[in-house]
Amino acid sequence: MKKLRIFIDMDGVISDFAKSAEKEAAERGITKLSRPDLCVDYRYLDLIEGAEEAVKYLYDNHEVFIATTPPWDRIQVWADKRAWLEENFPYLKQRLIFTHRKDLLIGDILIDDSHYRGQPDFKGHWFWFNKSWENKNWKACLEFIKILENEEI
Repeated sequence: MKKLRIFIDMDGVISDFAKSAEKEAAERGITKLSRPDLCVDYRYLDLIEGAEEAVKYLYDNHEVFIATTPPWDRIQVWADKRAWLEENFPYLKQRLIFTHRKDLLIGDILIDDSHYRGQPDFKGHWFWFNKSWENKNWKACLEFIKILENEEI
């Protein structure tokens, strides 16, 4: 099996940012927050379904890093993301990369739910993740990676 370098985004891929944003909006009596990144408590996000098992498999078989984009206007979020990662994926606590330019990462796979921070220009394979799409969730992502694992070097 080919060992791959894999970068995984946090919000919307392993942590359920959308669920927290919806809850915060409901508590404020509105349907949607205009800037949820300025309101959500990043320290207490739920796990995305399937993330725990998938990330553990990837970590056991590949070189895995978390590549996330914290909001510039809330410096506390940088620490909250680190604390959340240590609580939910303690084995990745020293593999955390903060970046607003995911196209600068060097690796084989980028798993991300956004396309606004250089993801389409990533030089490896970009898996556009979306837990709501049948073919863009953790099950589909692992199937995609298992194909790459078996490609010739």
